[in-house]
Order: sequence, then C-alpha cells, then structure tokens
Amino acid sequence: MSESLDVLVVGGGPVGACVAALLARSTESSGRGLRVALLEPRKVTYPTAGSPLDTRVVAISRASERILGAAGAWTSIAGPRICPYERMRIWHAGTDATGQGALVFDAAEVGEPNLGYIMESRLLQAALLDSFAASGGRIDTAELRSLRVDAQDVSVRTEAGELTARLVVGADGAQSVLRESIGLTAEVRPLQQTAIVATVATERPHESTAWQRFMPDGTLAFLPLADGTSSIVWSADDDLASRLLAMDAAQVASELDRAADFALGKTRLLSERTAFPLKSLSAQRYVAQRCALVGDAAHVVHPLAGQGVNLGLLDAAALAEVVLAALREREDPGALRVLRRYERWRKSDVAIMGAAIGAFDRFLAHGTGPFSGLARRGLGWVNRSQELKRFFVHHALGLSGELPEAAR
Repeated sequence: MSESLDVLVVGGGPVGACVAALLARSTESSGRGLRVALLEPRKVTYPTAGSPLDTRVVAISRASERILGAAGAWTSIAGPRICPYERMRIWHAGTDATGQGALVFDAAEVGEPNLGYIMESRLLQAALLDSFAASGGRIDTAELRSLRVDAQDVSVRTEAGELTARLVVGADGAQSVLRESIGLTAEVRPLQQTAIVATVATERPHESTAWQRFMPDGTLAFLPLADGTSSIVWSADDDLASRLLAMDAAQVASELDRAADFALGKTRLLSERTAFPLKSLSAQRYVAQRCALVGDAAHVVHPLAGQGVNLGLLDAAALAEVVLAALREREDPGALRVLRRYERWRKSDVAIMGAAIGAFDRFLAHGTGPFSGLARRGLGWVNRSQELKRFFVHHALGLSGELPEAAR
C-alpha cells in the first residue's frame, strides 16, 4: 500500500480511535473529507450479547460522554452493558464507610443524572473504531516499523507498505514506538505499587455507587457493573500485591473483605486476577514537527481517580479541534507552531490533574504526619460543605478548565 494522507493515527485504542473518528467526521474548509487512516495491529470486536462482562473496565466522565457523542460512538455504547454510577463513597482506614468521616458525592445533590459510567474498555474501543470506519476512515491492521519526518510530510513504513501523512498522531500507549522514533523523551517514575483487577460478587448490592477506601498500604476501589457485580481495582504496595497474587481465590476474597471493612458484605471472586505495575509517565514534549502524542503516549497517571482514559479523550478532542481550526485558516496542520497550541492547552491541564492525584495517593493512602492527618480529616470536612462538594463533583465530571468544544 502507498497513500498520501492528511492524518495517520498510530494506535487504535480508545484515545487513538477517538482522534481518528473526530477528524474523519469533519471536513476541510474546501468541503472534502479528511483523509485519515489508523494503524491498529489487533482486531477488536464488540462483546457478544449476553456474554460475561470483561474484567478490564474504564470510568467515563460527563465530558467524555459528550466527546464520544461528537465522535459518533455514544449510541453504540449506551445500552445494557454500561453502568451509570450515581454516587461515590470515599473513606479512610480507621473510619467507617457510612460514618461522619466518609466523603459522599451524590449526583442528585448537584442536579446531575449520574456522575459517569463504568463500561468495558473493549466496548468503548469497538464503538469508536466502528464510528471511524463508518465515517470513511481506513483501519490498517499493521504495526509501525519506522518513520521519517520531512519538511512537507511524514513517511511511515509498516509491514504492509509505506504511507505519507501531513500529521502523525502517536496514540500507541506508554511504551510508544512513535514517541521514541521521533526522539521525544518521557520522565517515568515507578510507584512501587501494583494494580490488581478482578470482577467480584458482593453480599450487598453496590447501589450504583463507586466505593473507595484509602489504606496505609494502598487504595481499594469497588466499581459498579451493569450486571450487579463489581470490578475491583486494588492499587497495593508491591509487597502486599505479591502476597495477594500468591493466594488462592478464597484467601483473596477474605483479604478483600478485611480491606473493604465489609462495606459491601462478603465478596467472591468471579474472574481471574489481572495485575500490572503502576508508574507515572510524563513526556517532556507532546509534539514535534508533524507529530503529536495523545493519551498514555504523553502521560500516565495513578488509576485511583479513574481519570486516565478521560484525560486521553480530552487530548483527542483538543487535538482534533486545533487541527480542524488550522485547516479552516488554511494553515498546515502538521506545522510545529500549530501543534504547540495543542501542547500548551493539554500539558498544563494534565499536570494539574496529575499533581492532584499524586497528592491523594501520597497523603491519603501512604502519608504519615500532620499533613496526612489533616487530609484524612478533610474528607469529613468536605462532606459537610455543599459548596466544596459541588466544586469536586464539577472536576470529577470533567467540566472544569478550558474544555474542547466537543466536551461542552
């Protein structure tokens, strides 16, 4: 294959597929559709109707819901396999989940139908890829081999042939081949924690609530699923994680009960456990001449706030907006001066969110001393202030800061 494109997206995960779909659904000022292709070596299909829910799930904010609507994917996502959650209940070890020291966010208190959705990552990805293809985009099941950036375009080699594009978007994850190929560096910091993910049944119903407990050796979250089960994300210190992974299912369930302080009653594992080491990643630059990074290729944050995919979808919407605005002004969408608008926009917002998430982990889960004690007592203080709760809910919904038009 050999083709000249406007945009080539490397990586067809949810963030890359969203960039591609947003661009493919738009037109240049000349009225012609953009020529957009996407490299994704693995074919992704929708979950089979009636099949058990996948263990890999994501939390989607209101801003992301709107972006997915603009990308033409939401109608394929909304249905029986997603779970809107109406409340969040956050507490620290040493306090009770239903006591005065817990922090509770309720959608009804701020006039929202819900605080977001829990859904399978595969459903999200498949819907976005489907929307992209339906909009005239092309999906190549090939991997990036090498690239060369020239003054007017980028030449990309894959095992299937060569492509040229005015702009190449790196959406190929934390181990981004594109990022390394163009010489962009990233600061990577291991967090000495391992995330353990599984699906569990609980004795008591989840009440359409996301439950989260901070402990000295990590953070445990129960995310509500559409079939009444829950997805656990246990961000455990590495020593604890090693012990948990060596246990059988009954032993792990017993440890879950203890760690959750029986907030949902006794638990029972329904799936295998998946584990992955946690790290933070921040690319020094998000852009280079004719190249831009989005999602995990640009930044990785701790999963305790469930913001990873949401930050990536905001990247996707911001980059698409910048590129389309440049085309309307008859500017070169791959020019560094254009791409730096995207970088300035998103890098500052991601840095603020990353710092906030890091502070939660440092002071609520692992900290000692007066600042940590203050942070823990602060959960109860915030819970007694409707104004502060509205402020935090607004941020959790993704509706703060400078939003792309697709998220408004």
